[in-house]
Amino acid sequence: MQPHKIKAYFAAPLFNDRERLFNEFVAGKLSTNVDVFLPQRDGSLIVNMIEAGVSHAVAEHRVFEQDRKAMIASDLLIAILDGGHIDEGVAFEIGYMCALGRPCVGLQTDVRRALPFGNNPMIAQGLYEILADVDSLVAWIAKFAERYRLSSLRA
Repeated sequence: MQPHKIKAYFAAPLFNDRERLFNEFVAGKLSTNVDVFLPQRDGSLIVNMIEAGVSHAVAEHRVFEQDRKAMIASDLLIAILDGGHIDEGVAFEIGYMCALGRPCVGLQTDVRRALPFGNNPMIAQGLYEILADVDSLVAWIAKFAERYRLSSLRA
C-alpha cells in the first residue's frame, strides 16, 4: 500500500496582502513534498464572512472549527514566526499541535524579537527546529517527508 502524502497545516498571519502573498509563495514551494492546508486559501477568512453578512460570533466559530479540524487531520505544522511578536493565532496553533503530539517546525526570516533573548520559550520549545530561510525549510520538509514515507513503508 502506498503511504499517503504528508498533510501539513500552515500557521501564519494572514491579515494583509504582503502576508498572504508570502504564505502562498512558501506553501507553493512546500507542495512538492506535502499537502499544505493554507487557511487563507483552504478555509474561510473572517473578514470575508462578515462582509457577506455572517455575524461576528458565527464567523469566529466557523474559522476556529475549520482550522481545528484541519490541524487534527494534519501530520505536521509549519509556523511562520516573522514580526516583532509571533502572531497570537500562530502561537495557539503551535500549542494545539504540540498537545496533539504532532511535530512543528518554524520559519523565521525576520530578526525582530520583543524579548532580548529571542523567542518565548513556549514557542521555541514547541518547535522541532526554527529555520531562517525558505530554502532551508523546503529542504527540512523534504527530509521529514522522506523519513515519514520510509517509516510508513516499514509499518
